[in-house]
Amino acid sequence: MTETRDGASQSNLRLEELVAASGMSRKRLAHRVNELSASDGKSSQYTHTSVANWCRRGMVPKWPTPQLICRSLSEVLGRPVTLQDIGMPGAERNTAQLGLEFARRQEDAVTEAAAFWSAVNRRQFLTSQTFAISAFSTPMARWLIDPAEPTRARTSGPVVDREHIAELREAADGARQWDSRFGGANRMAKSLTEYLYDRVAPLLQGSYSEPVGRDLFRVTAEMARLAGFTAFDASQHDIAQRHFIQALRLARAGGDAELGSYILSTMAMQAMTRGFTSEAIDMAQGAFQRGRGLNPRVAGFAKMMEARAHARASDGRATSACIAEAERLQERADGMESPAWISFFTQQRIVTDALEAFRDLGNHRAVFAWNATGPMPSDAFLRSRSVRLSMLASAHAQNGDLDQSLRLGRESLALFTRLGSLRGMEYLRVYSRSLESWPRDAQVVTFSADVRKAARSLAAA
Repeated sequence: MTETRDGASQSNLRLEELVAASGMSRKRLAHRVNELSASDGKSSQYTHTSVANWCRRGMVPKWPTPQLICRSLSEVLGRPVTLQDIGMPGAERNTAQLGLEFARRQEDAVTEAAAFWSAVNRRQFLTSQTFAISAFSTPMARWLIDPAEPTRARTSGPVVDREHIAELREAADGARQWDSRFGGANRMAKSLTEYLYDRVAPLLQGSYSEPVGRDLFRVTAEMARLAGFTAFDASQHDIAQRHFIQALRLARAGGDAELGSYILSTMAMQAMTRGFTSEAIDMAQGAFQRGRGLNPRVAGFAKMMEARAHARASDGRATSACIAEAERLQERADGMESPAWISFFTQQRIVTDALEAFRDLGNHRAVFAWNATGPMPSDAFLRSRSVRLSMLASAHAQNGDLDQSLRLGRESLALFTRLGSLRGMEYLRVYSRSLESWPRDAQVVTFSADVRKAARSLAAA
């Protein structure tokens, strides 16, 4: 996924032109940056290859190196050189803030997304940061005001054509199918972020017509959402949140309100799982209102996320009403053409989500009733299958059937471990709480120890 075609590298032409104008060799510039760094009490070992990467690949070194590059060039050119002049306008930003900005201007949205992908790709992102529900406020508000803006054509940089779009579409479809079948976790999250930075970001900064640009932003938004979801599945909630924000902004740049609604619904899911049920309800309702009149499958997914948030808030009546509306919308979508990224939202998916909602409401009879309405998800949807098994395991425990509960719990554990899903371990920890009536049972003790061991192993991977 990291390969690039000739002519599509993310070059920094501003820096390259300034270096040429200064008459400095790359070796000399690297040496001077190292000298200035040492004079500031810091050690650096940049070489001519480092300078080539800054120029040809558009790599942005860690702060304060961009400032030292400005100082080095200023000395030779005899005039001030700014970060804007060297093509690194956002370099001074703290990586802790990257990815949280829902940019007003389309060109700034590209810069923000690329800077975030670069930081994550080079592992410069501060993983000590935590998920912050307040960070969703501005993106949601700006998207609700204008979910689809006109895509602007670009006339500078490498030419982007339909062949590039077809390549990205194939990559997005393949990643989505892999994630559905095998899960993502760290493997998929890493490869997607690498692809977004190495392959997609240069194209976003290329030359394209309005129609090509619109499709470019849309397919990029799909991949950014999937990168966020795989990070979410790996319990990297801070990184996932930022991917979602950038995905929402890119969908807006592509003029795709349907995709934006889907992304906002996914953000509601994350907010709900982090314990912010009221905010999740607001986000899901916003996604639904903006999805009204669009594809009913997209609107149905938003309504299903609202149902699950109501269940977390112990509102059974609102939960049932939202599930019923989601079913009506899904039935309306049957026979209609829908985007590939929402094709998973079928009656089978509604059953799985309904099981989770009624598990959260402590209604094991409803869990059994819903489970009887549809077959277990196939191997094409292993994660959904794993979730459903854990829901049934909880329901059997609530019903007092320990043996059947543990059989299903062990099957769910095996699948979540195979998928490498830390989020799956959260499902199993919730399930384990339903086993508290048997604290001294040897099977329960062993199962709980197995869940803790699997969680530690996945976290260390």
